[in-house]
Amino acid sequence: MKKLFTLIAAVLLITSVASAISELGVRFGDVSGGDIAVDAIISIGRYSRIHADVSFGNGVGIDLLVDFLYKRFGREALNWYAGIGPFVVFDDPFQLGVVGELGLEYRFTFPISISADWRPSLRIIENTDLSAGGFGLNIRLVF
Repeated sequence: MKKLFTLIAAVLLITSVASAISELGVRFGDVSGGDIAVDAIISIGRYSRIHADVSFGNGVGIDLLVDFLYKRFGREALNWYAGIGPFVVFDDPFQLGVVGELGLEYRFTFPISISADWRPSLRIIENTDLSAGGFGLNIRLVF
């Protein structure tokens, strides 16, 4: 019942911000709560965005990062970004912490973007620990 409620809450959250989503796709790799996630980008400015992931597997995990896009690497389609934000995992035990992000993103001329990033995390609640092994690959449809 607890997992069903969490799933419904996550779906409602995603649908409520659907109109603001500029990219939507999937993330493979280490994510809070599993190894695969629904991945979304919500633009909040020319060089800033919200990067949200909802994962399923070991409970339901939600990562909500504020990313900052930085100078391009000589090509218009290649950016690098850094961000930070909270994460929460609804499982037994409940987990809460802070996650960082550093990555590279390439936008194709057709509406697809692909990115690879590193996400170290600091779990504060249930246990306190630091994890530096969070690597992932994101493939998103650009709207």
